[in-house]
Amino acid sequence: MPARQLLEVNACGIYCAQGDFYIDPWKSVDKALITHGHSDHARWGMQHYLATHETAAIMRHRINPTGTLTGIGFGEKRNMNGVEVSFHPAGHVIGSAQIRVEYKGEVWVVTGDCKLADDGLSGVFEPIKCDTNIIESTFGLPVFRWRPHAELMREVNEWWAGNAEKGLCSVLYCYSLGKAQRILHALNAEQGQILLHGATHAMTEVIAGLGYAFPPSALITKDTPKEAYRGAMVLAPGSAQGSPWLRKMAPYVEGNASGWMALRGNKRRRALDKGFVISDHADFYELNAIVEASGAENVLVTHGYTSAFARYQTSLGRNGRELETAYGGDEQPEAHETPETSENEASETEGGAS
Repeated sequence: MPARQLLEVNACGIYCAQGDFYIDPWKSVDKALITHGHSDHARWGMQHYLATHETAAIMRHRINPTGTLTGIGFGEKRNMNGVEVSFHPAGHVIGSAQIRVEYKGEVWVVTGDCKLADDGLSGVFEPIKCDTNIIESTFGLPVFRWRPHAELMREVNEWWAGNAEKGLCSVLYCYSLGKAQRILHALNAEQGQILLHGATHAMTEVIAGLGYAFPPSALITKDTPKEAYRGAMVLAPGSAQGSPWLRKMAPYVEGNASGWMALRGNKRRRALDKGFVISDHADFYELNAIVEASGAENVLVTHGYTSAFARYQTSLGRNGRELETAYGGDEQPEAHETPETSENEASETEGGAS
């Protein structure tokens, strides 16, 4: 590792001492640079926030920050006590950014959550050259390899159409920020009515207000008639599963959209009719492509399969090591699915990460 640590982790988050700012801090600080709007990265309680314009709009809806919140465009540069910072597309969800930090010729990049696949909505990941890359590893094992976006969305529409032919309501669980809009954007509204859970609808309204277009959909309320559910597609967060909220939708079938559906038995253990392997995070091969394109000598790995992915980077001749952070949020294993269990299961399938 370089003698000078441009970024380091302390009790509050990833900190730049020279610039006196944090990136995605998990405790209250003065200056916070935010990669994206998910709640494990964008938290309430900071004095000053800097985020992309889209993420700023999402944050106003999700956490209503009391501190100042300033928007910044992709590629726009800011000088913070001699440290140059800029935000670049991460491809994770709408508004998500990598944060590039440069001081006296040394460049660090914090990817935040990221993905390479272009879903037509979240922006396209921008490779950035750097000396040190701080990267997530939510799906940092070889068992995780995603199929093309168009193929996945075709599968979702076919599932919906097949259920509608039987007079069944299709209930698809997906995270309310990012995953839900990605799926909604690709749904074929000619197949039937699209209905949204309140949390999904509210977040979609915020994003539509930023200029994004979606197929027609309706908010589910207590006044939604039972006949509206017949053959419909319902998008809802996972917290709705097993709740009384679902009763009016019967007969219905349930699906879940998550990268964790790639693990054997996850669909069965959640009592789902269908599991779609759809993730807003990079798979193992995309993560490696991101590191390779960065040219980074040092790779610091946060959340997910940090140990395995860091070891793999070291095996490739880089300085790979784990970096303990408090991130995790939008796509995590089920409570019964510990990282150790998942890693063993993945190893049985693909031979592990090394």
